[in-house]
Amino acid sequence: MQPSSDNQPAFFCDAMLGGLARWLRAAGYDAEFRHGIDDSVIVAEALETGRILLSSDGPMFERKVIRDGQLKALFVPRQLNRIEQLTYVVDKLILPRRPARCMACGGRLRKLPKHSVISEAPPLAYRSCDKFFRCNRCDKLLWQGTHWRTIDARLNEILK
Repeated sequence: MQPSSDNQPAFFCDAMLGGLARWLRAAGYDAEFRHGIDDSVIVAEALETGRILLSSDGPMFERKVIRDGQLKALFVPRQLNRIEQLTYVVDKLILPRRPARCMACGGRLRKLPKHSVISEAPPLAYRSCDKFFRCNRCDKLLWQGTHWRTIDARLNEILK
């Protein structure tokens, strides 16, 4: 999968960092993550697509393409929880907050008129939310409910 072509950094998170990938997406970044993928495939795909490799796997950084700087990569310490991982990456790479992406796949979100989702949105979400979005990649319907607001508040703390 090619990263978005908007000159924003895109990431490939290794098997240990699936939660970080979701938080990076919420912060507005295209972050690829696939469970069970071999390290050599991650390295090859990150190199091919120009994604920054994020990993907590020390031996991964012994690879020549990373040591020689052909592939930009950042080691994320293992002992950090997901929020600490996000804070670490944001601080190290000086990442600003961007419009949220789909947390499931990293696709861009497009705003939908509320009336257009009446037959699809859960009744409680439709009654209590005004903003609805659809992912351009996976077509998932999302809305700014309490979960979204909780994540948004946490991101505001991290990405001052």
